[in-house]
Amino acid sequence: MLKYALLLMLTAIVFAISPVKADDVVKLVLTSPLPYQVVQREGFEPGRSHEHNIGGPELGYADVDVRGTVNNGIAGQWEFRIMTLKQAFGRTSDWHALNVELAGKEFRAPAEVTAGGWYRLEVRCLRNDTPIAEGSVEPFGVGDVFVVAGQSYAGGYNDDILPVAEPQQRVVAFDWQKKTWAVANDPQPHAGDGGTIWPALGDMLVPMLRVPVGFVNVSVGATSTGQWKPEGDLHKRLVAAGNDAGPFRAVLWQQGESDVLEKTSTEAYVKNMIGIREAAARAWQFEPTWLLAESTLHPTVYNDPVGEDRIRQGIRQLWKRPHFAPGPDTDLLSGENRGDANSRRHFSGIGQRRAALLWFVSIWNETEKVTK
Repeated sequence: MLKYALLLMLTAIVFAISPVKADDVVKLVLTSPLPYQVVQREGFEPGRSHEHNIGGPELGYADVDVRGTVNNGIAGQWEFRIMTLKQAFGRTSDWHALNVELAGKEFRAPAEVTAGGWYRLEVRCLRNDTPIAEGSVEPFGVGDVFVVAGQSYAGGYNDDILPVAEPQQRVVAFDWQKKTWAVANDPQPHAGDGGTIWPALGDMLVPMLRVPVGFVNVSVGATSTGQWKPEGDLHKRLVAAGNDAGPFRAVLWQQGESDVLEKTSTEAYVKNMIGIREAAARAWQFEPTWLLAESTLHPTVYNDPVGEDRIRQGIRQLWKRPHFAPGPDTDLLSGENRGDANSRRHFSGIGQRRAALLWFVSIWNETEKVTK
């Protein structure tokens, strides 16, 4: 019996000091972050974001939720590091300790990551300073995420199918059905089969914000504010998509045409929007800003300056209320900016790009204002 015990002890010692062969390293499967995911940053200070800021530009950071699966019985010292990919914003990091919680085959840990990307995240578990488990995911970034809601001008009902032109493809879209991220080339997931304004907007935002940008588009064509009320399916979709995508910077609301058609009063429009926003904020448990576009013009469907003005007045009243802010006045875009009856009857290609420019100005102004 004593000999057997000694044999077990010697075997354990030999196992502990024996080097781990490369073939013995266990593969970690990372389930968060996902490829092409943008995690919402915090702590961004515009006044300290310039290149000659003492200590370098401060673009913010995020506590990235690192999750994955691994074989049972893996134990040791966990670490992560961040590697910058081609022409990335942000910076590479050394190996840092990862405070992992294990539950069966699943592990989870927060990792503080500087804003930027594209990045490669590497995770490993060490025993006696030797990796026994490793895994990685790329690309992912820490930047700004926007939820897009409203009706057809926010969705894929415009003339030009726009690709993302940003060289490193750091403009992405969240598929709220598949729960995946991908480059935001038109058509956008579940938002119509035509073109949108969002790839062009992302192309403008990325080099100025110096972080990747993500969109979560839940817009639905021909919908009024009454259809977005909290008791309806559209509101449930809005809430669920926001929760699944994670924290985000703002809601971009492009809507109003259907309320013109329904002859919604100014007071009713304001009341509907307040209810929509407040219920969503309760469900998300935080208060993102809602940027509201003045979007009431639909020249191939109606010509109703009085009705349009009722909704425009409601939108301008909302701008003055907490947690709402001015979006662009896309009603300025008429004439060549709108498709004719032989097109998709919404923005023309040039109109899409000009609407994106107007949205860029609104987002830039709001980012500068709320973070000073």
